Amino acid sequence: MRPRDLALAVAVAAVWGFNFVAIDAGLEHFPPLLFSALRFGLAAFPALLLVGRPQVPWRWLVTVALVLGVVKFSLLFIGMHAGMPAGLSSLVLQSQAIFTMLFATLFLRERPRPVQLAGLAVAIAGVAVVATRMTANLPAFLLVIGAAAAWGVSNVATRKASPPDTLRFMVWVSALATGPLIILTLLVDGPAADLAALRAVDTEAVLALLYIALVSTLAGFAGWGYLMRRYGASTVAPFSMLVPFFGIASATLFLGERIHGADVAGGALVVSGVLLGLVRSRPARKPELVRVGA
Repeated sequence: MRPRDLALAVAVAAVWGFNFVAIDAGLEHFPPLLFSALRFGLAAFPALLLVGRPQVPWRWLVTVALVLGVVKFSLLFIGMHAGMPAGLSSLVLQSQAIFTMLFATLFLRERPRPVQLAGLAVAIAGVAVVATRMTANLPAFLLVIGAAAAWGVSNVATRKASPPDTLRFMVWVSALATGPLIILTLLVDGPAADLAALRAVDTEAVLALLYIALVSTLAGFAGWGYLMRRYGASTVAPFSMLVPFFGIASATLFLGERIHGADVAGGALVVSGVLLGLVRSRPARKPELVRVGA
């Protein structure tokens, strides 16, 4: 990998890691579902007017929009709003690799290799270690685990869609997710709560929204998609393991979150298990699409 592209890979991981701090800041001002709707709406418009529809079937666009855009991010935002720490959320979300492997086995008939099964076991052990520290707020932890599971489903759907242009695909996914999220926030939070949040918006809320919509979603996926097309999943995917490092470091620096021994031990196991699963004993038949970020 060229030095410039290496720097880009690290920069994208840093952007996605800091994203959890921005989410935490945004949730101080917006209800979770409204924040998610605003995020995807801003990521979709006006970008939707500048890019054509991706060359993938509608069924996969709609599936990824609902599972990734609506379910995954709703569970993540609600979980963080309920008390799941930002840094720990960035780590627990990496368990999406576990669910991706499980769902790919069930729905794509992929046969995991022994080294992948070993990595799966190590990563599950890591999640279990992290769970021991969240017993006091287990519902919030389970919501983020649910978000990781939804991410796994969307990874399988994205793999089936095989979009040639990641940025264009994400713009349209964002557009299709916005409507259902608006309906959900009106039903769950109510128009009065949503309007009150919009009227009370301040500079911090706007900056958090702009960051997760434009920097993390559009710029992040544009850079990641470029790297995936140029180098392939086996080269680029391991850089996603830097996301929890930047997530925990930025949460410690900007939010004052403490790093616990269980987080370090569990995180090391999760990251080691995921990286172990990336080891290839033979070339893959076709490139994989690995989806990361928040």
